[in-house]
Amino acid sequence: MAGIFTPVNQKLLTNVSVVRLKRGGKRFEIACYPNKVQSWRKGVEKDLGEVLQADRVFMNVSKGVLAKKDELLKCFETDDEKKIVMMILEKGEVQVSEKERQILLESTFKDIATIVAEKCINPETKIPLTVGVVERAMKEIHY
Repeated sequence: MAGIFTPVNQKLLTNVSVVRLKRGGKRFEIACYPNKVQSWRKGVEKDLGEVLQADRVFMNVSKGVLAKKDELLKCFETDDEKKIVMMILEKGEVQVSEKERQILLESTFKDIATIVAEKCINPETKIPLTVGVVERAMKEIHY
């Protein structure tokens, strides 16, 4: 009888935010906690241990491929992983999941509708427009 094969050692990256930096034609990544990168960049979060999930530099976080010392030395001119992690954290691009991107898009859409509603009035009735009216109008024009 054939059952469903479930890999025991497979880790799913559900609560990981990846920060990438391209340098010397290579891509280097670090694994961080979601939302902590922005907090660290704004100066709210000071403890690096609260930001990073692993103190290592990866070539590919999802596959668990660590960067080799000679590649780090060639691209960053140092093999001190702490300095390299700091550099990636400061200058790297944060990879945003589709769910986070959708939430951000919806939030921005509502913010824009609210600002437009505050500044507009109906010329016929002289009554301010509601946020719902503005949102429907924005959806009609496919904004």
